Amino acid sequence: MAKHVGIKLPEDLIETLKSEKTVCVLATFSESGLPHTTPIQCVYPKGLESILMSIHKEHTGYHNMVWQKKVMLCFLDENNVAYSVLGRAGVVRAPSLVHPLMNVVRIDIIDIKSDRSVLTRVDSGVRWSYTSAEAEELSVALMNELKELSRTL
Repeated sequence: MAKHVGIKLPEDLIETLKSEKTVCVLATFSESGLPHTTPIQCVYPKGLESILMSIHKEHTGYHNMVWQKKVMLCFLDENNVAYSVLGRAGVVRAPSLVHPLMNVVRIDIIDIKSDRSVLTRVDSGVRWSYTSAEAEELSVALMNELKELSRTL
């Protein structure tokens, strides 16, 4: 059963985001009302009430969030991390300083709910690995940009 958490990121979710190994699912809606989901791996907390992410400027999820602003992020990861975050999206850097096709978006939290179940436990989230040294270099640079913005924005 879902439980309202508030508007501040819980400590276990902050730790998960700072691990730089989680994947969240970004949910958006198009102008015609069609739902769209996107896995996002470059996410980082900005304080307790915002989340920063990098996303390709031509991605459907990016266009939807720019148009509608409201988004939902779903986090499922080890240690029974299970949260859905409702937020308002705003572009803070376009393009990214790291790559001209990537943009940085801040999600200001409207509400957080815990999706933990009394019947089951999340033991592991989505795990990923880099496809090349270049992909690792890009991802690390994008995460470093988000970390820097989390301190200075």
